[in-house]
Amino acid sequence: MFGPRLDACASVDDFRALAARRLPRVLFDYVDGGSYAEETLRRNVSAFRDHDLTQRIMVDVSSVASGVELFGQSLQIPLICAPVGFAGMLARRGEVQAARAARAAGAPFCLSTVSICSIEEVASEAGEPPWFQLYMIRDRDWMAQLLARAGAAGCRVLVLTADLQTPAPRYRDIRSGMTRQLGFMENIKRSFEGLRKYGWTYDVIVRGRPHAFGNLAGVLPPAASFADAWEWIRNNFDPTVTWADLEFIRRHWRGAVVLKGVMCSDDARLARDHGLDGIVVSNHGGRQLDGGRASLSALPEIVAAVGDTIVVMMDGGVRSGIHVVKAVNMGARACLIGRPWAYALAAGGEAGVRQMLCAFAAEIRTVQALAGIPNFGAKAIQT
Repeated sequence: MFGPRLDACASVDDFRALAARRLPRVLFDYVDGGSYAEETLRRNVSAFRDHDLTQRIMVDVSSVASGVELFGQSLQIPLICAPVGFAGMLARRGEVQAARAARAAGAPFCLSTVSICSIEEVASEAGEPPWFQLYMIRDRDWMAQLLARAGAAGCRVLVLTADLQTPAPRYRDIRSGMTRQLGFMENIKRSFEGLRKYGWTYDVIVRGRPHAFGNLAGVLPPAASFADAWEWIRNNFDPTVTWADLEFIRRHWRGAVVLKGVMCSDDARLARDHGLDGIVVSNHGGRQLDGGRASLSALPEIVAAVGDTIVVMMDGGVRSGIHVVKAVNMGARACLIGRPWAYALAAGGEAGVRQMLCAFAAEIRTVQALAGIPNFGAKAIQT
């Protein structure tokens, strides 16, 4: 009868449990799930258990600094809120609430192409332009217009997601009807579930309008469903993209360009050689190629291949400040987190995301002190 309370949430698992209680199942499974059998999703998380930090003593950690600088921006912690599609359906104007919380924590917020709130709304309402995530779309004229919108809104960092050449099936989303059209009785069942999740229904469905995909204005009708959006994605994401297409991005974007989806040293070197400003070691959170290795497992070889010649970040499986310190100690400049902030947003809106980011920051500082890392220019001894 009694579920978890927001003020008692101490870990990402706690926020996840509260999100599961509050969200309709279709939305929770969308956030929580991965592709196929979800093997890579599980590996992302378990990989962190296989890498140790060494406890160090007699190191002056009276002043611990967790900040880093990326692309001319000072971060209070080496953490970025990763792009999460449809996040505006997890809480009222969800991307705006999450971006406000990220700004308060001194962490960048990266807005998804398929967000509910538009680039302009997030930049205006959050008080700071987000980073912007982009997929390569067949219609290059429309892409150029979208890049121009992001630039006009003040976005300075573009995150180009390269590992969605074709969307991988996610069994949970098929079963729930997220990525297919529902029959009459399934729609009735979903309506009843919405009534049972009355807190979410009032917050999002009643108070959170409009529910259109803000960045896809002009290519999707205002009343488009999730299934409509996925159909558009399947039809419009460009599987012909090669390294040569980066020239198009450079022509239409004046800020930093980060390539997300790098999982091997050869691609990392190619990214560097093509003049990219940064890369994200990422397997799309286990939502694309299932059976691949964990992001953390790929990180050391990629760092060894490119060194400091390009900014290396990572995502996938990061569930605590301890994980952030481990990844930074292994060579990442910062980590991106997606599911953690999505759970926290669903659990408690802006307040939930603030609480979650504060917990991450406190964990990072504590682990730095116990591992003898007064700042991220130092490294712990790894075993």
